[in-house]
Amino acid sequence: MSQNEPGFNELLAAAKHSAVHLEMRDSYGVGDEAEDYEHWKRTSQRDVDPGSAYWAPWVDLIRGTVARGVVVRRARVVSEPVTDYIRYEHAGTVVNLHAGEQVRWLPRRQASDIALPGNDCWVFDGEIALFNHFSGDGNWSEPGWEVRSEPAVAHMASAAFEAVWERGIPHENYSV
Repeated sequence: MSQNEPGFNELLAAAKHSAVHLEMRDSYGVGDEAEDYEHWKRTSQRDVDPGSAYWAPWVDLIRGTVARGVVVRRARVVSEPVTDYIRYEHAGTVVNLHAGEQVRWLPRRQASDIALPGNDCWVFDGEIALFNHFSGDGNWSEPGWEVRSEPAVAHMASAAFEAVWERGIPHENYSV
């Protein structure tokens, strides 16, 4: 990855029609949410205030993107029974929806015949894929992402997302 490679914010700002996010891990350990996750594990209470310091930057970013006419969708492939981390994600998804995202969940056993990319990814306008790189413990690894614009790679990631989306269960109908 070169230092000139665009990051997530730049790619989202350039999106014209769609931004889709495929998540496939059962646990993440990214530092920027560690404190919130630990609080949830202790109290079973999740910050779901879209205006909180934790959520406001994301909510503002997604609201602005959706206001430009970009459809933002997120699909999560999860093992069942779900991990504590997935329970935590599920508890906060109401804020993603409030911001304008559409979210679906797909039990992993229903994804066995879907060709999935090796890493979580975002796909912008079906043309550019941003693959997230995580370490085994779920934290960001170096480099944290990889941008790919080859048509075959973007198509593969888009097709995987759409297959998961088609089978996925809308958030409001998925219980953990």
